[in-house]
Amino acid sequence: MKVVSSLKSLKKRDKDCQVVKRKGKILVINKKIKRFKAKQG
Repeated sequence: MKVVSSLKSLKKRDKDCQVVKRKGKILVINKKIKRFKAKQG
């Protein structure tokens, strides 16, 4: 999982990427391509 300060470019990597908020953290997840996970921090 990548840790980045801005998720703007990472959410555009693939059409299946989605931005979710879990436990106060903002994450980009992709159910089809698992390596496209990222979190803001």
